Amino acid sequence: MIVAARRSPITTKGRDLAGVAADELASPVIRSCVDDAHRATGSHLEIGDVLLGNCMGPGGNVARSAALAAGLDVSVPGMTIDRQCGSGLSAIISAAESIRAGGRRMIVAGGTESASTAPLRVQGGVAYARAPFAPTGFPDPEMGPAADALARVVGIDRAAQDAYAERSHRLAVSATRSGAFDEEIVAVDGVRADDGPRAGIAALLGRFVPLYRSREPGSDDTRTAGPATAGPATAGPATAEHGQHTAVQPAPSTVTAGNSCRISDGAAAVAFVPAQFRGTAPALALRAHATVGCDPALPGIGPVGAVNRLLGEAGLTMADIAAFEIVEAFAAQSLAVLLALGLAEFAPDVPESRGRSHGATNAVDSDADGATNSVTNSAVTTLRVDDRVCSDGGALALGHPWGASGAVGVVRLFSRLVRGGAPTGTLGISTAAIGGGMGVAALFEVVR
Repeated sequence: MIVAARRSPITTKGRDLAGVAADELASPVIRSCVDDAHRATGSHLEIGDVLLGNCMGPGGNVARSAALAAGLDVSVPGMTIDRQCGSGLSAIISAAESIRAGGRRMIVAGGTESASTAPLRVQGGVAYARAPFAPTGFPDPEMGPAADALARVVGIDRAAQDAYAERSHRLAVSATRSGAFDEEIVAVDGVRADDGPRAGIAALLGRFVPLYRSREPGSDDTRTAGPATAGPATAGPATAEHGQHTAVQPAPSTVTAGNSCRISDGAAAVAFVPAQFRGTAPALALRAHATVGCDPALPGIGPVGAVNRLLGEAGLTMADIAAFEIVEAFAAQSLAVLLALGLAEFAPDVPESRGRSHGATNAVDSDADGATNSVTNSAVTTLRVDDRVCSDGGALALGHPWGASGAVGVVRLFSRLVRGGAPTGTLGISTAAIGGGMGVAALFEVVR
């Protein structure tokens, strides 16, 4: 049972938290989680482990270092998990499974990422941004071009992506002003608030130029270098060498800095306790989870398979879910997932309904930057996103600290459902796409 959930402020790489290392970001969050859990349960449970996701840190087991920096006893071990953008959520799932296997101690789990202090990686005298996500002969695109390719495959235009990004900022600004983040944020190095949400973003989105150029037919994003020398691969149409990759046709680029997340610094964690030690504390219980692989050429679509498997194994449908958190790495990627899951749609625009909420959806004009094209290019349409999705904004507004973002989603569910007073039995899902072609999803239930 998750009885406590906290996060640091999320700040842009190179800004307010630029001098704070990954373990130093996590340690005050861990300390706050432990203290909150002790108060909530009315007991001082022994801590059995600290599990943290981290992608680009210095190595050396960040989780153990953070546990010591948090003032935990030297007997408390730590384990660091790398599943790219799913790392934090995977750490939380691992913690729950450990307790389910009979563990009787509290486990703190989450993720941390300091993009600002990530070490420079060099092979053969050449610096590179990341390690390869796939072996030689498989597609290994950078995440931005992969999102661009996914937009082309699904048919998501620039206007729709900008509209979704505007929604994220608008909701995050509103949440910040209403104090929705106050109880979950732990001050770090004097920083007390996220730096990302922008009230005036709608006026700026149309000014951003596409980040990537279209590739010519026949270009290839498969890795050709060996593991010892490979740097980041290029993006473009994938080959069918292994019989499982999607061919992406060239088209104008639509991914911009405005409809992409910012690389960020941040940490998030939750405190798990065995059910018998929960006392009367309201909690989130992990009821099901799924991690799946998908086409490495289009890694952003991974959450669709994970969520569908999770729902199928739990005997549920999306109608049973009250809250949904997805790591919004790119508007294109988020929309591709939401459209596939029935959590977003494009509907013909009706003048009297423009800008209103329709049933369980937020209506946002897909022609926000002045364009009138749509997925079908046949009429002006309205992008409608289900109210259950990232109701206080997501990574497009807050930022994306890679190894922590999956855990941020669970902290957000805790605030929305537990702190928000949702009744026992209310369900929420947190999900993330993962570089290399994977998706992870977890189903949580409110317990009071």
